[in-house]
Amino acid sequence: MIINSAKELKVYKAAYELSMEIFEISKTWPPEERYSLT
Repeated sequence: MIINSAKELKVYKAAYELSMEIFEISKTWPPEERYSLT
């Protein structure tokens, strides 16, 4: 199996999906908390 891009990796896809879930959840937070992700 030849991989031409990191986007083809299962781990990349899983990490991307998780980051999108976190992003959607963070939209429900109060404005003062939205940028406190560190």
